[in-house]
Amino acid sequence: MSMIDKIREEMFTAMKNKDKDRKETLSMLLAALKNKAIDKRADLTEAEEAEVIKKEIKQTKETMELAPADRDDIKEQCAARLAVLQEFAPEEMSEDAIRQTIQEVIASLGLEAPSMKDKGKVMKELMPKVKGKADGGLVNKIVGEMLQS
Repeated sequence: MSMIDKIREEMFTAMKNKDKDRKETLSMLLAALKNKAIDKRADLTEAEEAEVIKKEIKQTKETMELAPADRDDIKEQCAARLAVLQEFAPEEMSEDAIRQTIQEVIASLGLEAPSMKDKGKVMKELMPKVKGKADGGLVNKIVGEMLQS
């Protein structure tokens, strides 16, 4: 069952349960997935579906962060929307798994005592392995920590 079908099914359930907020979030996500498929002119792969979902999560987090301090209604709406979107998001790598992958990349590059000068080489090899599975900012931070020590 594709992600679009799964989301559509969840949307119908939300409609039956008269859960307006969940239905709106799912409707928005479904529209984003369909638009991406239309732009591609083909069905989306699982990786592309995950990319769209992560993009929606990122946009919702940004909206939540940029909301004025006195607008709790916006923050609550974004929090509810995030909870729904997280249900469909792919599993993220843990920090330990990221560190393990970084160690493997450093070993495969044959770096005995990696320094910050080697960060570009490490990131070039690492990012294709963790793309879509881990947050790029977190990966960058961990690589920086590991290369300094």
